Amino acid sequence: MTDSLLDFGDPADLERLRRDFRTWLADHPLPERCADEPVPVFLHRWHRLLHSGGWVGLDVPREYGGRGLTALHQVAISDELGARGAPGVPRIGYLAHALLEFGSEEQRARLLPRMLSGDDVWCQGFSEPGAGSDLAAMATYAERGPDGRYTITGQKLWTSYAQHSDFCLLLARTERTGAPHASISAFVLPLDRPGVTVRPLRAANGDDEFCELFLDAVRLEEAERIGAEGDGWPLAMTTVSYERNALDTGHLSKYGLLIERLRRRAHEHRESLPDGLLSEIGRCVVDYQVLVAHARRRTAERLAGQAAGPESSVDKLLMTRAEQRLYETALKVFPEELYGEGGEVFGDYLYSRAASVYGGTSQIQRNIIAKRLLGLPGDGRR
Repeated sequence: MTDSLLDFGDPADLERLRRDFRTWLADHPLPERCADEPVPVFLHRWHRLLHSGGWVGLDVPREYGGRGLTALHQVAISDELGARGAPGVPRIGYLAHALLEFGSEEQRARLLPRMLSGDDVWCQGFSEPGAGSDLAAMATYAERGPDGRYTITGQKLWTSYAQHSDFCLLLARTERTGAPHASISAFVLPLDRPGVTVRPLRAANGDDEFCELFLDAVRLEEAERIGAEGDGWPLAMTTVSYERNALDTGHLSKYGLLIERLRRRAHEHRESLPDGLLSEIGRCVVDYQVLVAHARRRTAERLAGQAAGPESSVDKLLMTRAEQRLYETALKVFPEELYGEGGEVFGDYLYSRAASVYGGTSQIQRNIIAKRLLGLPGDGRR
């Protein structure tokens, strides 16, 4: 459990929620994944089970299928799951909040209940072959006709599990000129719409999480645009702020478990561990404490109603650094987990190597911080 949560809201109320959730989990353990079951199919079963217990969309208003509680209640559930090494609450939180903040009343009422229940599965269409980390460089274009309808042409890349999804939260440019950030709009894209082609990309390990999404003159109604034209960039900032807060994702409690293992090993084997390795463990602890403090700050800002902005780039850098150093150090401290079954540390280490790339490379995040937070001059290309 992340004790820092108890500084917010009503500690007794949060603790009651946690107890209720632990009791529910005891009666509804994480289901076994079949050997040949695709990961998204397994996660969808888990999604349905969590929803059946009322543990999805805690901070979504009741009229849209949620429980009408606060962001802290949802964070507490993510924290409990992370502490058990269980999959987090389905990553629909950022999509739901994009619709809550920018969607029309009709869109919220129609889309959110089915999103939360798992009746409709969503993916996110942001990155492109030439605009992975730098979203402002996207080329997918939505041309508006005299009838108000849009014709969308372009390509998206790294769209997770699009082959198992019903809808895509799509970003496309609605102006060919003007400021890059201000000419991006967001759309609800039904993936069965004519002109949409989904092609899974099979990785070397056989996984096909990522997909290409081809859009060939796809027609969308004006009512399928989310918000006004040009709202795409602030909507994207809202989504990534939920993706990058380590409290939202349950990463903090998961990291905390490994930090405690490292501390115990350092205490029990202090004489046999090299001084350099003890120093690395110390740096991991510091990284973790910095991440906790930063996540608390972001949570406080959200509770105060502060809009998401480029500060999420700081979140991404801090989480990347903490995660990569933590698992790299853990492999040195627990080399036995390199081999055999149950080598979770090794699997997490391999996944962490991509943390400086997925969701926006670390280089791009530093550029955003320099230009949009510190006001430093750019390189003249934009």
